Amino acid sequence: MSTRLDLNDLRLFLHVAETGSITAGAGRSHLALASASARVRGMEDALGVALLTRDRRGVQLTDAGRALQHHARCVLQQMDKMRDELSEYAHGLKGHIRLLGNTAAISEFLPETLGTFLAQNPYIDIDLEERLSHEIVQAIIDGIADIGIVADSVDTGHLQTMPFREDNLMVVMPRKHALARRKQLPFAEIVEENFVGLSGGSALQEHLSGHAIRTGKRLQYRVRLRSFDGICRMVEREVGIGVLPATAALRCQKTMAIKCIPLSDAWAKRQLLICVRNEAELPGHTRQLLEQLQRQT
Repeated sequence: MSTRLDLNDLRLFLHVAETGSITAGAGRSHLALASASARVRGMEDALGVALLTRDRRGVQLTDAGRALQHHARCVLQQMDKMRDELSEYAHGLKGHIRLLGNTAAISEFLPETLGTFLAQNPYIDIDLEERLSHEIVQAIIDGIADIGIVADSVDTGHLQTMPFREDNLMVVMPRKHALARRKQLPFAEIVEENFVGLSGGSALQEHLSGHAIRTGKRLQYRVRLRSFDGICRMVEREVGIGVLPATAALRCQKTMAIKCIPLSDAWAKRQLLICVRNEAELPGHTRQLLEQLQRQT
């Protein structure tokens, strides 16, 4: 039996495995659903074994599928190393780095650093995605991503970690708010206020919602927006209050009629960490980004 699986097949299979959906995997691979389904069935036919079990909720990996997932990751990581070593001779090949970060890292800290890095390295592409810190840790452990940036409150297990930035959280409220004269505030004291927050899927909002649930409450959002600046503009208009990283809150306070007050809870005083599985095993271009992230601390 001849098994003919190309790199695009392997990337598609990893995307399907990660998302638990052929539809979502097809989207990440920029393929039509019909084409992606045909490729997956072609892999199963070529290997002579079922790789996925399918139901209404999506797909699950079979034992053979998990074995293919492991080998596909190894093959693609090795390809990245090869691209890096040959980049001086084959400029048509591009290095790819998968970088995951929480809300604060992606919104406040990474744009400038990544902009500089990409300008200096035109043959490297970065796949950047926002996730919750515990999801990022698991993705790094599983080899789904190369570098993660997480809050230090999460258990990073045996991953290698390095400091990145401080990320303390602050309450933003209108200057005339009844609590605006306070020096600091516990989250439990504001949890019943009307909130302005980020749009659904934000790692920061998931983090805050989890702490609200621990107090027996649920956050009430008047409106959700896509940016920290948008939140502060709504707060300025007395729509509600928000909780933001200090960097964003203090930046907006310079030009808007808002008051920024530190949260007193221990979990609100955070250090962002860079995490990787094994720095020595990373392709050269990925180590280069890692070094630049550390230089910017």
